[in-house]
Amino acid sequence: MTTLPIVHVQRHTLSSRIAMSLSVVALMALVAMPWWADSGWIRWAVELSCYIAIAQMWNLLAGYAGLVSVGQQAFIGAAGYALFVLCQKFGVNPFLAVPLAMIVPAILSVPTYLLLHRLDGPYFAIGTWVVAEAVRLVTTNLDFVNAGAGLTLRVMTQYRLHEREIAMTILCAILLLVTVGGSYWLLRSRHGLALTAMRDNPVSAGSQGVNVSRLRFLVFIAAAVGTGFAGAIYYMAQLRITPASGYDPKWASISIFIVMVGGIGSIEGAIIGALLYFFADRFFSQYGAIYMVVLGCLTLFMAIYARGGIWGFVSSRFDAPWFPIGRRLVLPDDKGT
Repeated sequence: MTTLPIVHVQRHTLSSRIAMSLSVVALMALVAMPWWADSGWIRWAVELSCYIAIAQMWNLLAGYAGLVSVGQQAFIGAAGYALFVLCQKFGVNPFLAVPLAMIVPAILSVPTYLLLHRLDGPYFAIGTWVVAEAVRLVTTNLDFVNAGAGLTLRVMTQYRLHEREIAMTILCAILLLVTVGGSYWLLRSRHGLALTAMRDNPVSAGSQGVNVSRLRFLVFIAAAVGTGFAGAIYYMAQLRITPASGYDPKWASISIFIVMVGGIGSIEGAIIGALLYFFADRFFSQYGAIYMVVLGCLTLFMAIYARGGIWGFVSSRFDAPWFPIGRRLVLPDDKGT
């Protein structure tokens, strides 16, 4: 009788352990920023955290569920306005209002998906943009939220700058844990296997028992809530929101650029793309239209010649994932990581 070799399932690698350790250090440094960084650096950290979160949610939506949306700004603006209304109109503590504000994008996402789920490809994408524009127009004509003039978060003046910075950095750490950590946890679960199968071939996944429609519905809601969470934090930091800013289509453009350049369908790609966009925006946005044209051309180049993005290029040459979601059978004499 042939004896089969003893193998074990490996779910972590040396590179992932290093990445996890660095992630913990980064989150601790983020929370501690009010005690070692100035206000400018904290504003940068808040903005970068929001970019990473929004891109990660768009990546989950388009890279795994196969739902390309160009209307995620609907959930950003809805959560931002919900935060301002709860604070200014109903006197809710602004830091307690952030999780409450996520209820609005969750509710909004349900009829949005039910309305658009029969559409596919570019038709679904256009549909999400139409919904976002409709929500913006309704907000612009709603006197309850001061119509097109927008709202100012005056209640924040009740707190000292240091107190606000402590709360903002804690909220940003929670945001990253929920969006990046939550995506990682989801993709490593049995639902993640279903999502990966659905990404590769939804018809084949459905024939194997994956409820594609139900899973897409749940991912759409989760992405809306995560995106709204980032939107609420972003506009809390800005202290002001208007329909033009809250529902700005640039949010969709930012998400597409980050994920396409960084690497669609990977957690690492969204992080790399967010870092690239953030620093490009900091140092080259002064060039105006030329800067935007360059970003657009870079996105187009990646879509045509390097669909895996930067992370796809790196991972094809080095087997060193930061957030491994697969499983690897390792033999006793396997010396690999």
